[in-house]
Amino acid sequence: MMSLLVVAAIVVAVALGYKTKINIGLFAIAFAYLIGCFGMGLSPSEVISMWPLKIFFIIFAVCLFYSFATVNGTLEKLAEHLIYRCRTMPQLLPFAVFFTATVISAMGAGYYTVLAFMAPITLLLCERTGMSLITGGMAVNYGALSGANFVSSQSGIIFRGLMVNAGVSENDAFINAAAIFVSTLVIPLLVLSVLVFLTGHGKAMKATAYVATVPTPLNREQKITLGLTLTMMVIVLAAPIAHITFPDNATVSFINSKMDIGLIASLFSVIALLLKLGDERKVLASVPWATLIMICGVGMLISVAIKAGTIDLLASWMGSSIPPIMVPIVFGIVAACMSLFSSTLGVVTPALFPMVPPIAAALGIDPMVLFVAIVVGAQATSISPFSSGGSLILGSCPTEQSRSSLFPQLLFRAAPVGFIAALIFNAAFTFADF
Repeated sequence: MMSLLVVAAIVVAVALGYKTKINIGLFAIAFAYLIGCFGMGLSPSEVISMWPLKIFFIIFAVCLFYSFATVNGTLEKLAEHLIYRCRTMPQLLPFAVFFTATVISAMGAGYYTVLAFMAPITLLLCERTGMSLITGGMAVNYGALSGANFVSSQSGIIFRGLMVNAGVSENDAFINAAAIFVSTLVIPLLVLSVLVFLTGHGKAMKATAYVATVPTPLNREQKITLGLTLTMMVIVLAAPIAHITFPDNATVSFINSKMDIGLIASLFSVIALLLKLGDERKVLASVPWATLIMICGVGMLISVAIKAGTIDLLASWMGSSIPPIMVPIVFGIVAACMSLFSSTLGVVTPALFPMVPPIAAALGIDPMVLFVAIVVGAQATSISPFSSGGSLILGSCPTEQSRSSLFPQLLFRAAPVGFIAALIFNAAFTFADF
């Protein structure tokens, strides 16, 4: 009974958030308190301790440092330079948009920030070059997603934190996050290749005249910010990769044990402030507080669900009712359906990731396959106009006419194409594992 109540609370929190436009995390905190304290007899201190403090600190610290690159214009300037490099090959512009969004997002801008300043640029390019709105929209959305999934970027860090909270080791979480990044890099390249080279769209773009303006060079603050960002990425990635390569080396193991991306990012934020790379108030204001509240609030409610035995109950039901080879595919479909109306980071992965370890152990499935299936499925439909990605792209349309034209294309063409591509990938990945 209590398990059903918690599941209903999660559904109601998402529905209320969608309907009222109030942060889903706030509803989740309220339900965690009411169900935890009055339904399960937990103390207020026990419910408060369910706030995922480690995930909160890591996301806050990393986003704080990466905000310098957003505030002082480093990322926007970098985007201009990368797209300018592709001016002589207009038919490859969708790939230029994709890789630009991927690089900028991987450098810490995060999914929403990249879409916020890349979507208007991309839609303008569509207007000037003859690139279809669907191709442009999918290129920028896929790129922002893929880059954010990089192991040291926003989504990748969240995925790793959720995996560790679910009982996965730090090393395995790093490897699983890397597999998610590679998977979400491969799928877009295949989809964009089909759209550009097999539909005649590339030839049409090649025939158009496109004049690109020369971007201004990076200033002192932007060059230093870029250097610091790349340095931090190298430090964060080097230690776990060295540990995976040399697991028995005592020195490597010691250094890796002292590495924490949140603390490293905090150190680099202090360096950036001392070098005056950005205004402290603007940098703090750029931290995605709404996303933090949503992720941690839903995390509290999921912790109540775990305490009530809901996750184990759902895991055992899926384990006994679905053939093992179909489990990853079903996970991907469920994640895709949830993502149509809710956030991958705030709702889908916090709800589904805790189910992975018990199901994988019961059915003998590699947990990596399930983690990849969930993220690939969830992000397949993120371009839906009802989801955050699609709504940001729609909001970037220069006119009401283009917005009205793009809405049905996102809903009836882009989202189904993404879903089918994810379904094929998940099926192939699952069968390869079995």
